[in-house]
Amino acid sequence: MAGEIPDLVAEARTGTGKGAARQARREGKVPGIVYGGGVDPLPINIPFNELLKRLRSGRFLSTLFNMKVEGQDDVRVICRNVQRDVVKDLPTHVDFMRLRRTSRINLFIPVEFINEEDAPGLKRGGVLTVVRPEVELMVTASDIPEKLVVDLTDLNIGDTVTISAISLPEGTRTIIDRDFVIANLTAPSSLVSQEAEEDAAAAEDAAEAAAAEATETEEG
Repeated sequence: MAGEIPDLVAEARTGTGKGAARQARREGKVPGIVYGGGVDPLPINIPFNELLKRLRSGRFLSTLFNMKVEGQDDVRVICRNVQRDVVKDLPTHVDFMRLRRTSRINLFIPVEFINEEDAPGLKRGGVLTVVRPEVELMVTASDIPEKLVVDLTDLNIGDTVTISAISLPEGTRTIIDRDFVIANLTAPSSLVSQEAEEDAAAAEDAAEAAAAEATETEEG
């Protein structure tokens, strides 16, 4: 489950429009906006280096932040969009949405696989194919899971892991109303080839046996 909500420090932006945004970027800041919550949107600036560090640490779009702006009450926010420079791929604008503790939102939550060493199918050379490395869930803002955990213990070749095998936090649900596949464990290509060769050899032996039996019947 999500731990302590991290602080995200910003400053109120006095101007709006392209001119104010360009000025913020010249000062080493990224312009943004905080909207929702039944109050007026708040233009903000965030230090470029701080935002870039947060982005590179991962899960920025699914992390609930406590935004601190001087002269404003602290507010819980979640990022809904990061605009980037098309050439440098660096952030140029960021949008945040205000949330109440009871707010429910859709987020993509990453899936983590554990105990690979205890999976018989992997020991035999099987291949774990991850169909969904993350799952879109409807979650409560005060209770956002950091990840979904799949235990691979006892998983054999041919087994499939579906969403029903994962324990979801209370109040959390999938947005897809069916038991969809998260991952499956398939046979390695070498084993598939070997089995195909064995099946072909068995079929050939059966055909030869049938032909021999037919010949004996004709001679008899």
